[in-house]
Amino acid sequence: MSHRPLAARALALLMALATPMAMAEAPAPATQQAPANLNQYASAAKLQLRWDLQRNLFTTQAPHGRTQARLILTNHDSQPLPAQGWSLYFNCLDRLQPGPLQGNLTLEQVAGSLFRLRPGPGFKGVAPGQTLAIDYNYAGLVIKLSKAPVGFYLVYDAAPDVGVAIEDFALLPLTRPEQLDRGTSGHKPVVTPADTWRRNAQADLLPANEVPPVLPTPLHIQPGEGKLLLNAQPAIQAPAALKNEAALARFLFPQTLPANKGPLLKLSVGTVQGQASPEAYRLTIQADSGITIVGNSAAGVAYGLQTLRDLLPLPGAKEQALNELTIVDAPRFGYRGFQLDVARNFHGKQTVFKWLDLMARFKLNKFHFHLTDDEGWRLEIAGLPELTAIGAVRGHAARPGVRLQPAYGSGPDPRDPSGSGYFSRADYIDILRYAQARHIEVIPEIEMPGHMRAAVQAMEARYRRMKAAGRKDAAKYLLNDLEDRSTYSSAQYFTDNVINPGLDSTFSFIDHVVGQIVALHLDAGVPLRTIHMGGDELANGAWEKSPASLARMKKEKLATTEDLWDYFYDRVDGILRRHGVSTSGWEELAARKTRLAGRSKLIPNPRFTTRGFTAWVWNNTRGAEDLANRLANGGYDIVLAPVSNMYLDMAANPNPEEPGVNWNDYVELDTVYDFVPFDMLRNLSETARADKDGLTDYGKGHVRGLEATLFSETVRDDGRLDYLVMPRLIALAERAWAADPAWALETDPARSAALHRQAWSGFVNALGQRVLPRLDLEQPAVAYRIAPPGLLLDGEQLLVNHVLPGITLRYTSDGSDPSAASKPVTGPITERGLIKVAAFDRKGRPGLVASIDRR
Repeated sequence: MSHRPLAARALALLMALATPMAMAEAPAPATQQAPANLNQYASAAKLQLRWDLQRNLFTTQAPHGRTQARLILTNHDSQPLPAQGWSLYFNCLDRLQPGPLQGNLTLEQVAGSLFRLRPGPGFKGVAPGQTLAIDYNYAGLVIKLSKAPVGFYLVYDAAPDVGVAIEDFALLPLTRPEQLDRGTSGHKPVVTPADTWRRNAQADLLPANEVPPVLPTPLHIQPGEGKLLLNAQPAIQAPAALKNEAALARFLFPQTLPANKGPLLKLSVGTVQGQASPEAYRLTIQADSGITIVGNSAAGVAYGLQTLRDLLPLPGAKEQALNELTIVDAPRFGYRGFQLDVARNFHGKQTVFKWLDLMARFKLNKFHFHLTDDEGWRLEIAGLPELTAIGAVRGHAARPGVRLQPAYGSGPDPRDPSGSGYFSRADYIDILRYAQARHIEVIPEIEMPGHMRAAVQAMEARYRRMKAAGRKDAAKYLLNDLEDRSTYSSAQYFTDNVINPGLDSTFSFIDHVVGQIVALHLDAGVPLRTIHMGGDELANGAWEKSPASLARMKKEKLATTEDLWDYFYDRVDGILRRHGVSTSGWEELAARKTRLAGRSKLIPNPRFTTRGFTAWVWNNTRGAEDLANRLANGGYDIVLAPVSNMYLDMAANPNPEEPGVNWNDYVELDTVYDFVPFDMLRNLSETARADKDGLTDYGKGHVRGLEATLFSETVRDDGRLDYLVMPRLIALAERAWAADPAWALETDPARSAALHRQAWSGFVNALGQRVLPRLDLEQPAVAYRIAPPGLLLDGEQLLVNHVLPGITLRYTSDGSDPSAASKPVTGPITERGLIKVAAFDRKGRPGLVASIDRR
């Protein structure tokens, strides 16, 4: 950032703020030039901030722990940070304790995750060259660096519309015992290199000829004896109806080979004997006749081609040939999904294309598109420009109704690419067609009635603008009761993020949005079967003091807000039915809140069991481990998306620097792999299982499939997205496509453990030796997580292993981080020194470093 005086920079920034992205149809914010006398105050560009977790504390008042943290502010300007007249804004994922701080400062919660520091009476300011330590507390225990504050920016009272980011900000490492103390809170301790070694030791390194040839695992593989040489690109024979598949087939083979002079590759739609699934295929490779792929549908042919891709030699391999074989394959579940959240942090069309390609590659067929939430509305809706002009833009503003507040570190600038952005109608149509060509169904999600702050604020701004203009229909799409005095706090600490079922305008809004989404699919020529209508995390207390909701309850003879919930989704379902689509949503859509022995309990909601709702069940937290079973047993179609196994925004382990969140638990690669869909309770103790419902045969028929979920609170760039999703998404694909492995069906514990070791070894060797190396050598690149190696001292030697057997490992002994030129690990390390080891992909990209001091 430039070090120009603040007044000059403020004017330039204000000019930019006047026409931020996606604001063309909304009233532009007023501009003002920052007063010239601000030059006498410190510039945000010359302020430095460091964050340090001081200690975790356990007291009788906080037996589960709270955390003391410190902001260290240094003024590198020649001007002071004054005693009064400024605010320092920032976001924080976790709840902080607002109030007066030592040093005459005050910490305030603005809304949700947006906080600010303000000087109080008696604050002395920060002179040039001075450093100020600002101590504050978290309400709970902080384990992850993701809970550190982000997105700092400074605002002077004299220029309230100008927020200037503080770029010089860094987190200090968490290494001291008092920082890592978990006390008796139940939080897991940090993972050591020795812990990692023992976990990695659950698999064996396999020779290349024993590595499974295809992931996800096919139903049947019959190997042959000969080989089919690939000295040229194949001659592709396919009917016009398979033009997309023929294009994919041409893409699979090296373009450097002579075209159309190789073996015959014949694609057709026909009958795969013994397989009823429309996605089934038969792949045959014969030395004398070439390659034949028959699918029960075009989708089956496409999946056969993805299998063929898996079987091809890696680029650069000495032998360019395919082994003879026959594969007959079909998926276990018809629903194999991935959810991408673009609301919390925006990810654009090219990123979506990349993940649709990866989904197709691993035979996933449902793209759950989380388009709206409190912090962003990401889809253009004709007739409601405010939804994107206001609801898709985050940045600082001194008055309401201009844009959304900063969130997740998006900062003050409305041009921040992860805070602001949306899909135009043309973008969305492009995505629909791109997905359809890859046999992927797009399921749009419009979250409601909670998680709707972006829409609530946009529609209130619309109402106030139209009312001021004298429009009689100003309230046509208003979503909040302006007289509502209900008190609640959402999961993200908002107190104003709920739409109101007492207002007819709420249902007019829903009808309009649904109608526009239906129209987009019609324009794209892509069927729309269902819309995911949310239902997640409505905060307790919402609607209870809303005159509009209370009037609705009286009119409809509803006794409780739970009854009002049923009324709301009854009308939502009616709207969707009129538009010809079915209703889907989170598990709360199919559940009813009640109480048992004084405790809250969710039961299958009897009102909607015959409506054809599909419920995505995420909650398998303690006490709700069997909720999915109970909903399926009760007659609801469900998609299993359990937070403990399939939430890919969860960190892999409790180490502070490991990216991701940890509000539930940690999800390693084997956590996903070990999930058994019809036996979700298998890892509970007998005592814990005693009062839980298993899945009945009837219930099994209502399990439509599995979904991996990625919420994007900590995902501001594509690299972090790659890191969190891959390779865990491949483990999800294995569970959703392949039949239960033998170890999951074996009742003898010892035999099950042996079978698990064999299967797990096959899976991770396939990843490390074949699947991920192929991704390394292609474009676009996938910056998947390369886990740290395991290290274990064994006498005078250091043992090294990795979760992906066969991956390249390199080390140093002088304390420097390994590079692609460092010595390879070829066995136990006997050198002394500060040993550091890392794994590397085929392009030389390093993974996380593990170290041990042997000096």
